[in-house]
Amino acid sequence: MSTLDLLGRPLRDLRISVTDRCNMRCRYCMPREAFGPGHAFMQREELLSFEEIARIAEVLAAQGVEKIRLTGGEPLLRRGLERLVEMLASLPGIEDIALTTNGLLLAGRAQSLAQAGLSRVTVSLDALDEPTLRAMSDTPVAPARILAGIEAASAAGLSPVKVNMVVRRGFNEHCVAGMAEHFRGRSEVLRFIEYMDVGSTNGWRMQEVVSASEILATIAARWPLEPLAPLRPGDVATRYRYLDGAGEIGVIHSVSEPFCGGCTRARLSADGRLFTCLFAREGHDLRALLRSDAEQHEIAERLQSIWRGRADRYSAERSAQSERVRSERPKVEMSYIGG
Repeated sequence: MSTLDLLGRPLRDLRISVTDRCNMRCRYCMPREAFGPGHAFMQREELLSFEEIARIAEVLAAQGVEKIRLTGGEPLLRRGLERLVEMLASLPGIEDIALTTNGLLLAGRAQSLAQAGLSRVTVSLDALDEPTLRAMSDTPVAPARILAGIEAASAAGLSPVKVNMVVRRGFNEHCVAGMAEHFRGRSEVLRFIEYMDVGSTNGWRMQEVVSASEILATIAARWPLEPLAPLRPGDVATRYRYLDGAGEIGVIHSVSEPFCGGCTRARLSADGRLFTCLFAREGHDLRALLRSDAEQHEIAERLQSIWRGRADRYSAERSAQSERVRSERPKVEMSYIGG
């Protein structure tokens, strides 16, 4: 039976960060000023082992988790990730294992990940032209390399591949129509994400948020759209289809229309802290419990207690706060907790 939190929300989804390292420095996630050469990343012994991750996932699967998403940092920087996928895929109750990646290493790994049991892939791609992508990522990367990873994932059967575009005013909002045009008629599903105030280092300002309604208006002006029903409860993206049959898109409106009321996600950091909200201030240390030779029932009781005490609804409360209050509230960085 599923465990419910204080607002009656079940636990269905577990997002697991396997590393805090990344080979890009996207300004909205890991700005180079904060994550430069002097930044101290986690040491190997601080990271949860694959066995420790699987142990937590097994307990949570028994408590209602059905979907697992592997994140980072950049998860493909974690050596032997295929072995973790195999371990998670063998757990009773787990129906879906997905991966969120920047795509730089995906072309050479898509097939082995699919063979290990990975179900789906979400690739971050914020622009198709190199200058804009470089401005967003602060990294000299060719969009063609990411597109090759997307192609490889589709060929490996990790489909439909989802492509996430964070839209930030003053940086890449002019690319919305071009991205839509590129992915129309293809098997991938393009999703537009409002620029979010995750962490404390990205200099987030409400003025830089391009709302979902504005994004949809830009696309619908060229290609009429109609809404689609959600595929399952708790989905974060609102779905639309092109009236001419050229596929669908999604928008994630976490700023303009928060979806806290249906949130069914918990997040596990690479060093074993469980967070019950993307915008949390602190997590619950599970690594110490795991490494104290705790029995499985003790871990289960701890996890159940954490979820039952959950009342997080940060995004829904955001609009009632002044920007000064929002900026002063400490929040965990997205590169640490996973998106």
